[in-house]
Amino acid sequence: MGSPKLAVVMGGGGARAAYQVGVLRALARRYPHLRVPILAGVSAGAINTAFLAARTGTFNSRVDELNALWLGLSTDKVLRADPYSLLRTAARWGVRLASGAAPIVRRPRGMVDTQPLRELLERELHAVEGRLPGIAENLRHGLEAVGVTTTDCATGASVTHVQSNGLPTWERPNRHSVESVLTVEHVMASSALPIFFPAVRLNEGWHSDGGIGLTSPLSPAIHLGADHVLAISTRYERTSPEPVVARPAYPPPAQMVGLMLNAVFLDMLHQDAMNLDRINRLVEELPPERRLGLRPVRLMLMRPSRNISALAGQFETKLPQPFRFLMRGTGTKETRTPESLSMVLFERPYISEVIAMGEEDGERRMAELSAFLEGETRPGLQVTGFWRV
Repeated sequence: MGSPKLAVVMGGGGARAAYQVGVLRALARRYPHLRVPILAGVSAGAINTAFLAARTGTFNSRVDELNALWLGLSTDKVLRADPYSLLRTAARWGVRLASGAAPIVRRPRGMVDTQPLRELLERELHAVEGRLPGIAENLRHGLEAVGVTTTDCATGASVTHVQSNGLPTWERPNRHSVESVLTVEHVMASSALPIFFPAVRLNEGWHSDGGIGLTSPLSPAIHLGADHVLAISTRYERTSPEPVVARPAYPPPAQMVGLMLNAVFLDMLHQDAMNLDRINRLVEELPPERRLGLRPVRLMLMRPSRNISALAGQFETKLPQPFRFLMRGTGTKETRTPESLSMVLFERPYISEVIAMGEEDGERRMAELSAFLEGETRPGLQVTGFWRV
């Protein structure tokens, strides 16, 4: 058997995408020259995807640089968190709601201003007039395709913007791909966390977080030709034996927003993995001439072994005071697992803990990762207990 065509797929989760960096660090230590011909990302995972695609050098060196980027983050490098900016946005929303959307003040876009993130990405992705020339360079030296997914705000369709060496596009119900030259704006659009971050204009339309309603987050990598997919989720899955402690108080807005965001764009990776496992087993039962063009695609799904959201509550005091005040107003102190806080806590103490968790999980599962990367046949997900179908 030849070397598998590997894709790395990275999902969303805001600041929780630091977990992906930890997993990649563990992997890069074991395989410093790992070749990853296909990269696909959505939401905050699109930032990690674009960075790996746009930087040159070995896999290990690029991951080290990505780690340095995350450890250098702070809230004010991602969004404007000063009192004036937050109050101005809050006032615009208040006037808009109170006036029935009368054109009295400039229409607000999102809860916060993310211009600092745009400027950071322009520097770190070595952008030239917004374009990412490093991707074109890497496409000439082993990279085959990069996909960044956004959501078209007008239609709700998932759009995967692909830069490749001429691979065909695809069209499916409510999702499709377009051939693109990827820019900072594509990455900003894909990572425009719903409610918090403003949508971004691409071509003639507005696009937002690519995870909104994305029912098949593994599909871009498969369409781009991968036969082995390493997917890194940021979502902790509670095991059935874990006790659930009910709280008598009415759930605060922060808890409800967190549930909504999880339902919108963080659950689908796990559902898609289940579907892929079923399809693989069905395809393998058929002779090649009856597979209708389908092929088995091996998947390894990495996900946090501990609840990142519960960890976030320990670091809320590290946020700038005005932004901390805003988050507490939504009730982040009234829930044990502040999901929304875990997505916007761009401060080094929290980020370093999340990266360390990813590294620990990567090292703990390194034997599985090695077997997967080297093309060994692994038991199905049901057999390993990874899913209960």
